[in-house]
Amino acid sequence: MELRTVERPAGAFQQSVGAGEIQAVCARVFGLDARVVSAVELDGGMYNNTYRLTVTGQDRPVVLRVAPEPARQFRSERQLMRNEYASLPWLSPIASLMPKVIAADWSHELIGRDWMVQTLLDGAAAFGPRGLIAYPRESWTGFFRRLGAITRQVHAVRGPHFGPVNGPGYARWSQAVAASLADIAADLDGAGLDSADLRKVAAVAAERSEVLDRITEPRLLAGDLWIVNVMLVEDAPEPTVSGVLDLDRTLWGDPAADWTIRMAHAKPGTERDAFWDADGYGAPDGSAEAQWRGRVYEARHLGAIRLEHHRLGDVEGVQGTYEDMAAILGDLTSDPAGDPAGDLSGDLSGGLG
Repeated sequence: MELRTVERPAGAFQQSVGAGEIQAVCARVFGLDARVVSAVELDGGMYNNTYRLTVTGQDRPVVLRVAPEPARQFRSERQLMRNEYASLPWLSPIASLMPKVIAADWSHELIGRDWMVQTLLDGAAAFGPRGLIAYPRESWTGFFRRLGAITRQVHAVRGPHFGPVNGPGYARWSQAVAASLADIAADLDGAGLDSADLRKVAAVAAERSEVLDRITEPRLLAGDLWIVNVMLVEDAPEPTVSGVLDLDRTLWGDPAADWTIRMAHAKPGTERDAFWDADGYGAPDGSAEAQWRGRVYEARHLGAIRLEHHRLGDVEGVQGTYEDMAAILGDLTSDPAGDPAGDLSGDLSGGLG
């Protein structure tokens, strides 16, 4: 077997697996006579270990994804691969764009970690050198319009509870938000990072849970659908979406809480504005209450970003999240209708790290 792995520092979060383990997986999936000709680890992702495999008897290469060891997973990122697998029946509106699961194994018999074997998506990575940057910026509007339409398809799916698709489930949206904030704060504490600002956000959100509970119908959120998880048709005259992948952070909730919505809002006045076109996602809710909820969601995102920067050893990035969170917390202590929050503001807006 030709095995090529990504070189990482000792103790890095992602841990490569060995040739024997990869061969054992393929023997289980494709039969004892199957042999791995080559295994190339891909370096685009920052969570699972992903390999492009060429296997005897298979017409096309396949993809092996291996989850982190259970002990290395944050509480807020627990069993993401299992969550993705549980999401597949709900993602049927975009099934034609997604890789197909050939096999999944949670037994830990062969590797000691969850793993999945999937079909390989054709195309070029939208985030790579042959992706969006290979096209003139004026041609990007169609890409973002299409991403908006795909997101609208996902958000149209109604679910049975609030919270991660694979559970735990909650009867009210405020409960799911509170649980997510608590998990991220506990992860920050475990990593030796200050979580006081995020806990203050959680206190404000709990005080005004009725604003969150205006969301009464759980909708499917993709969780991590953005440029880095999109494939493009190779050599097309303009950037054309051919596939989407790695939807392991799906949950049921308010569509406005989706990472995709956060990123679509991130650079107003650019080609991203096409995301909101009528034949894309459609116009967002601009009400005062929706904006207040959006600040809670941004705080949740910032907590997750802080963990990601910590995992990557990016000290400057970690510090930047504290500055951003301070601004969010200051806004949150105003009433959803725009009036001052009285004593609540004085109790919760000071003393951030």
